[in-house]
Formats: sequence, C-alpha cells, structure tokens
Amino acid sequence: MQFRTQIPISKSNNPIDYNSKVLSIGSCFAENMADKFDYFKFQNVINPFGIIFNPVSIEKLFRRVCELDFYQEKDVFFHNERWHSYEVHSDLSNSDRQELLETLNKAITETNKKLKEATHIIITYGTSWIYKNLEREEIVANCHKVPQKQFSKELLSAEVIQKSIQNTIDLIQTLNPDINFIFTVSPVRHIKDGFVENQLSKSHLFTALHQVLKTHNSQLITHNYFPSYEIMMDELRDYRFYTEDMLHPNQIAIDYIWKLFSENYVSEGSFLIMKEVDEIQKSLRHRSFNPDSDQHQKFLAKLQQKINLLKEKLPHITF
Repeated sequence: MQFRTQIPISKSNNPIDYNSKVLSIGSCFAENMADKFDYFKFQNVINPFGIIFNPVSIEKLFRRVCELDFYQEKDVFFHNERWHSYEVHSDLSNSDRQELLETLNKAITETNKKLKEATHIIITYGTSWIYKNLEREEIVANCHKVPQKQFSKELLSAEVIQKSIQNTIDLIQTLNPDINFIFTVSPVRHIKDGFVENQLSKSHLFTALHQVLKTHNSQLITHNYFPSYEIMMDELRDYRFYTEDMLHPNQIAIDYIWKLFSENYVSEGSFLIMKEVDEIQKSLRHRSFNPDSDQHQKFLAKLQQKINLLKEKLPHITF
C-alpha cells in the first residue's frame, strides 16, 4: 500500500556532473540546495548579490551583470549608519560607501565571468509580492529596514512576471547561449503576506513560469522545471518536515528534496564520487577522544590519502 502520493520528475537531458559549473540565484531555498552542492564539492556559485525573492529584481541584476552596468554613487543610500543598495541583500551593506560600490562592482565582474563559463543556472523564485520605493519609483529587492511608509506593496501580475522571466532568459542566453536552465519555485511560504495572499503569489509564479517554458519547447516544462514546491506541499505534507516556524523546510525535508533533485538532475556517473566525498566529509567531522594516539594518526594518514587520490581525479576539489 502507498501512504503518500509521489511527484513524477523527468530526468534532465543535460545532467550536472563534476565538470559542470553551476550558478544558483534566488530565494533562501536556493541556498539550501547550494549548500548541498558545496557539501558534495560540485563547482557551484550561489547568490553573489545575496538572497533575492522576486522575478523583477532577479532580472535587474542579470541586466547589470550581462551589460556590465556598474553601480555608481547614485545607486546607493545611507540608512542606520550603513550604505545600502535597493537592488541587493543587506548582507552586502557596508559602513563605507566606496567599499560597498567596490564590492557590488566586483560582484558584477565576477558574475559576468562565471555566467559565461557556467554550464547550468538554477533560478528559484520566491514571491510575486514586491515593494516599490515611492521616491525612486522602482521595485526593490530589499527594503533594508527603511520605514514602510516609503514603499508601496504590490502583487506582480502573471503577465509582468512572464515578461520578466523571458527577459532574464534572453539576457543570459546573449552572454551564454549554451547554458542549461533549471527553474523552481521556493517551497517556503511567505505567511507574513497572508495565507491567501501567499497562495495567490505562488500561483502567479507558476502561471508565468510555465507559460514561458511552454513557449520555448514543450520538453522544457518537464526537463527544466524542478517541482520543489510541489514535493514539499504534497509528498511532505506534514508539519514534522518543517522548522520551528512551521514555514521553512527542515533538514529532513531539504535532504529529501535534494535526493530527488540529484537522482534526476545529477549524472549517474557522479554518484560514486559523491559517495567518496560524503565519506571524506564525515571523516573530517570525526572528533577523536585521543588525538595523539597512533590509531588516530593512522586514521588521519588514511584520510589524507583518500583526499589526495580524489584531488588527482578532480583537482578543483578542496576540503
């Protein structure tokens, strides 16, 4: 007997392997998946501009990156003793304006280079709700705790999102026509917007994204869309799979979603190396009761030998 429904997932025609170069952009769930790529030592870059939730802000960043449109003094502002940009996450904010501009422009240059080299790009959309700065009349990626009266809150229509996603694809393909796209919608519910409002927000993302994929090629829907939201809402429809806030997937859920992702989007030839990496990672975390013992020294020597053998096959891997 089956006690749960399982989401059917089609295998990618262009799976990720240890020679692939992956760029991941988007919501906090994108970071959950990127942590897995990092753990298994794939070549992965995650959110060079910090966590970004909405499609328009993601498009704006790719426009800057692809056109090498560097930040200027007019693009940053001072608030609460720090300099910020409305286009990026507050993790990049700085007490020194020049340092912030240098950080942002270095991120543009490096991401441009990484995007040209990337074999795969994973984009995770989080919400259709946006905040628009009233003075600048522009959609922001982060409000940086600026008073709410300086913003209007709006729900992006499916049509606007569809155009924004298409613009993002066009920009990226101009720089790298051979890149493989993987899209997903974050399973994290934005309940601060409201329960009904969150569902409406996600539905706009689904409608727009699938419409874009449908216009490209019917195969893209099955091969370039990973159903992380659907897995969380259907296969893992129990609060034991959530963190204490009852909104974010916990480690068990993240591990399960990663398992399904890797089975369908990572090449079978990479599984043995992933197993080797996993064994090394677990060994590195081992803490001996007697670090100076001969037994532990032999353990360390054997571990180093495993690392050296793996590095001979894949020089880019470091522990």
